[in-house]
Amino acid sequence: MSTEKKDVLRLILLRLVIVTSLIVSALIIQFSTSAFLSLNQFYLILSFYLLSLIYIFLYVLGRHFVLQVSAQILFDLILITTLVYISGGLQGFFYFLYVFDIIAASIILSKRAAYITAALSAISLGLLVELMYFKFIPYYGPGEEMGISLGLMNYNIFMAWSAFFLVAFFMNYLTERLRKAQDEMQLTQKELEIKNKLAAAGEVAAQLAHEIRNPLAAISGSVQVLKDELGLNGEQKDLMDIIVSESKRVSHSIEQFLNLASPGQRTFSQIDLTDILKETLTLLQSSGEMNGNMQVQGNYSSMSIQYFGNLNQFKQLFWNILRNALKAMPDGGTLTVDFEKNKKGEIQLRFADTGIGMAEDKKERIFEPFYSGFEDGQGLGMAVVRKIVDDYKGKIKVASEPDKGTEIIIILPSGKA
Repeated sequence: MSTEKKDVLRLILLRLVIVTSLIVSALIIQFSTSAFLSLNQFYLILSFYLLSLIYIFLYVLGRHFVLQVSAQILFDLILITTLVYISGGLQGFFYFLYVFDIIAASIILSKRAAYITAALSAISLGLLVELMYFKFIPYYGPGEEMGISLGLMNYNIFMAWSAFFLVAFFMNYLTERLRKAQDEMQLTQKELEIKNKLAAAGEVAAQLAHEIRNPLAAISGSVQVLKDELGLNGEQKDLMDIIVSESKRVSHSIEQFLNLASPGQRTFSQIDLTDILKETLTLLQSSGEMNGNMQVQGNYSSMSIQYFGNLNQFKQLFWNILRNALKAMPDGGTLTVDFEKNKKGEIQLRFADTGIGMAEDKKERIFEPFYSGFEDGQGLGMAVVRKIVDDYKGKIKVASEPDKGTEIIIILPSGKA
């Protein structure tokens, strides 16, 4: 976890709140009871304010945040130990302040820092109390020195040490859960952004379909008629073929847009996913997109996976995934397709290629509409795949590394027959 500028500010503010609470509590005790709190204790507490001013100055400079937090925690340990000493050691009540230092280390720095701070707190308190007990340093505190047995003193030290490390352990556990929750929230936010883009793409798709589809079909049909009726030479015929092929490409893009829009009424029936996949592979082979250097393997050919869904949706899903896998292997490679059905009736579809793979930043954007990792891509294929999986309330996972290939796993819930 990286330490940011806001973390430093939070630590400074937390310290000011704690110190202010201590001063207010001390004043209340001073004026409402007969207990005596020495001025040295007040002066030491006020020194926290002076150090906070220095910390704020360093915070404004905005440099070396990890070093700033580490230094603050270390100085706090020194001041807390001094405060514990002048308040009578274990007979005082300030040694609980070590806990706040441990909490700060866990939240702002790391697990390791929390345990190190707990260890330093235990060493500081234990050494101080031992030195006071054996009179290597004079007793300094309110009232008369109270006699305490060595066993009771060691017991109290042990309990304090246990509390320090327990606080470190539980804070590390809580902060780890918090960090995971934050990561999940960020992932959910990205998912929401993608869905918003999908919704926007759907609106654009509806408009484009009405504005472009019919004129484009008319242009393509007219060109084909002219090509057949006119006596064209080879170059002119090639130009006509380009117009027709490009019209088909644009028409395909429009169809992809429409798939991002509201799917409309879908007809669901019992379908065989294996047959659909084999049919898709046959279409890719006949279109010339699969060359002799590409191999398709896996258990799909020996399994019959029945599912209750829409035939055309799964044709689109397989077509887009397989085409992307083939594009990722321009020089050939192996595509592995495995189907599995568990006891709950869930279907797992696994597609793994040995292609160029993706870096982490590209992998995070793979489902964004209009974003493509290929030069000739429109960035709609995987967005359509994602939408189809969402329609079935399924899950899709992507694992990829540069030059190591890509693995896509789709998990579909049980479909009712």
